[in-house]
Amino acid sequence: MDDARSQELFLEVFLALPRQGPGNRATAKQALGLCTGLPNAPRILDLGCGTGGQSFLLAELTGGTVTAVDILPAAVQRLSERAAEAGLQDRVTGLVGDIANLRLEPESFDLVWSEGAFYNLGIPPSLQASRRFLKPGGWLAFSDCVYRSSDPPAEVRATFDVEYPTMGTAETVNALVAAGGFEPAGRFTLPDEAWEEDFYVPMRLRIDELKRQYAADSEALGVLDAIAQEPAGYPELSRHVAYEFFVARRSD
Repeated sequence: MDDARSQELFLEVFLALPRQGPGNRATAKQALGLCTGLPNAPRILDLGCGTGGQSFLLAELTGGTVTAVDILPAAVQRLSERAAEAGLQDRVTGLVGDIANLRLEPESFDLVWSEGAFYNLGIPPSLQASRRFLKPGGWLAFSDCVYRSSDPPAEVRATFDVEYPTMGTAETVNALVAAGGFEPAGRFTLPDEAWEEDFYVPMRLRIDELKRQYAADSEALGVLDAIAQEPAGYPELSRHVAYEFFVARRSD
């Protein structure tokens, strides 16, 4: 099967999910709790928003407005549809764009948020972009995949060397945050339920749905089986890899 068809199936799985990575209401609330002194209705920039699972939580939990950015037009379209369905189109605005080249007003947001998206650009450039859009003293909250130890097994490292060759530990990411013009305020590891209940359960259901739809398409079934390897392998992988939430304040 060609790469375009594989990508199409990948998007058929992921864009139908309530969120495109690990996380949930509890972890969003915990991270927001570290962002002390936010305005009553903060201006929030959500980078790598996907279809907006966390964007709508942010609007609900803060009472603020969210500019939600993703590079995939289909994801932003679905986010905009969801905002209209929920009557939140005035508070959650979708924008197609690349984190590295956003044309937004500098120093105009109280909080920059990103769940699992910084790896695409790399941590230092993502920090630089985030700092540019934050008001002085503004907050940054992001999650990133990290190794639980500095010496993971070779087979685990090989899994990530292609997709995320610069992945480090929570300590190395925190050091990058401090060196990138931020004052770290706290960090925590996402619990298993943020992977299983809020990400992998919907993913399995969606994969099963598509397998029924493509029951006569052996190539499509092969791609879906490959996607299903991620949730199936999580119990073993979680011994060596985690998602960490980092919260920091722009230093001036």
